[in-house]
Amino acid sequence: MTRRYVVRRVAQLAPTAAAILLVGFLLIHLAPGDPVLALAGQNGDAEYYALVREKFGLDEPLLQQLATYAGNVVQGDLGTSYVQGRPVVEAIAERLPATLLLTGTALALSTLAGLALGVFAATRRRRWPDVTVTSVALAVHAAPVFLLGQLAILLLALRAGWFPVQGMTAADGPPSGLGHVLDVARHLVLPAVVLASQEVAAVARLSRVGLLEELAHDHVRSARAKGVPEWSVVTKHALRRAMLPVVTVIGGRVGHLVGGAVVVEVLFGWPGIGRLLVTSMINRDAPIVLGIFLLVALTVVVANLLTDLLYAWLDPRVRYR
Repeated sequence: MTRRYVVRRVAQLAPTAAAILLVGFLLIHLAPGDPVLALAGQNGDAEYYALVREKFGLDEPLLQQLATYAGNVVQGDLGTSYVQGRPVVEAIAERLPATLLLTGTALALSTLAGLALGVFAATRRRRWPDVTVTSVALAVHAAPVFLLGQLAILLLALRAGWFPVQGMTAADGPPSGLGHVLDVARHLVLPAVVLASQEVAAVARLSRVGLLEELAHDHVRSARAKGVPEWSVVTKHALRRAMLPVVTVIGGRVGHLVGGAVVVEVLFGWPGIGRLLVTSMINRDAPIVLGIFLLVALTVVVANLLTDLLYAWLDPRVRYR
């Protein structure tokens, strides 16, 4: 990995961000339906509708709206919410920490648990642990997140009573201190596990395949012939290179997690931007929808960039032109 490659990859962020903004703006503003009717209701007169359009700049030509919006975005202004009447940045910032906590926990959980299960299965190839892990991973990966969430709520929250059904904190929970942290952690367990479940399955399958390929190489056979303990053979000689297939999909996994977070937040009443997105789409609050779209898309782009750099660091043989 060279400095020139890093600079070139970072420089690609600007045109990519511009393309994301253009596509997102056109998709939302060319969608069927009139946001003014959703804001002002069906019983207003033409004069009132005109005032609403002027207030939010919807009376201007589409290209002029796009230019104005792009200029504001560069300055960190994502507009004003039609429904809430406050800056979009403020509305998103209020919900963002909850989503970061949920997706960050799910990403860490899926990576660590997936790698552990992949190693566990690969080192017991064609035996019952391998068959069990592979079969369960396939089943979980094929199941919709919505179904997994409903099952978790039914079995672990309603029937067993081990975890809360919805929310981020209890209504009568402590407002601060260790008690508050434990309350949030207890509410976090179910949504984080459900969100991470499919990613655990994907990482487990990838790491299992990668590790089996590495264990079949000559340098691993040589290490075994020298009497190196099997655990050292796996962790020191094979695992690092076996992680490369996992690293290559981390950027995509971030996108999957954010997409799944929308469903999980609605199911569990988690107060994040996914739930805000659904509410804003129902209310046709275009500025918030577009703001969340830009945030998520740019997050995935940056995650893919960091994934490429991490891949090059893990495998020095990689050469970029």
